[in-house]
Amino acid sequence: MSASPKSHESDLGRRLRQLRSARGLSVRELARRAGCSASLVSQVERGLTTPSAGVVYSLANELGISLDLLFGSEELLPEDLPAQPGGVEPAPYPFGGGSWGRAEGDRGLGILQRAGERHTIELSTGVRWERLTPRHDSRVDFLDVVYEPHGRSSDNDRAVRHDGREYLRVLEGEIEAVIGFETLQLAEGDSLAFDPTVPHLYRNPTPRTARCLSVVVHDQH
Repeated sequence: MSASPKSHESDLGRRLRQLRSARGLSVRELARRAGCSASLVSQVERGLTTPSAGVVYSLANELGISLDLLFGSEELLPEDLPAQPGGVEPAPYPFGGGSWGRAEGDRGLGILQRAGERHTIELSTGVRWERLTPRHDSRVDFLDVVYEPHGRSSDNDRAVRHDGREYLRVLEGEIEAVIGFETLQLAEGDSLAFDPTVPHLYRNPTPRTARCLSVVVHDQH
């Protein structure tokens, strides 16, 4: 397997706290909605622990954001934050505009993501997410996902579900995908395309590291 690029760690806790505050939610209320403990949310926000992929998905769902917004270490600005999800009064600011998908400088600055400069999130269950876009994209999560030997998307095999369309291709190693009531074995080169509102989870049942290309295209409301 090729060496992992040197990456920039995301300040997940600080971003989570800022997004929760922007939604007007207490730690206890966000935890209740996401189905986890308030102490876990508090510890994640303070940088004392790392959550599983399943917990991060649940928190993102309840905040009405894409995973992509949780990457990076720079301070989020009000215009970066999406409007409140349906059923809640809209936030007083729109999603940030700008010339998305256009270079803003020499050598592809603004659209090119160098391998050695990816933002990453290390998770508690032997999983690492590496963002493949150079900036936040509210419509798509485009990730390189690394599963360490016996790594899994949740620490208790708790399935996740979210909006949009999900695509996954195994680049190296083997992955076990549980989609609804079906368990699928994926080898290098195999791929999936499915509705992620169906409960699902991933795990690496082997002693070898596995790596996947993951794309989630979110619904636009």
